[in-house]
Amino acid sequence: MSYLTSDIKKEIFKNHGKSEKDTGSSEGQIALFTHRISHLTGHLKTKPKDKSTERSLVLLVGKRKALLDYLRKNDIERYRAILKKLDIRK
Repeated sequence: MSYLTSDIKKEIFKNHGKSEKDTGSSEGQIALFTHRISHLTGHLKTKPKDKSTERSLVLLVGKRKALLDYLRKNDIERYRAILKKLDIRK
């Protein structure tokens, strides 16, 4: 079974985006990346030599950082809200 089913994605976008069909909002994308990052981090704790997963994790963290930087530059209130909602340290 996959850790990221379409139902889980819909739930993430419903909770963090404007609606479950709004997959393009920065908040929804950041929430999705955060979910994937936490899953990959757990995987790497059990399999520390998995270099391809480690690379994927680094790329995802970079994408999330770029979106957070964009949000901070353009709408500081939305940025602060998503950091607090997802409990992300910045």
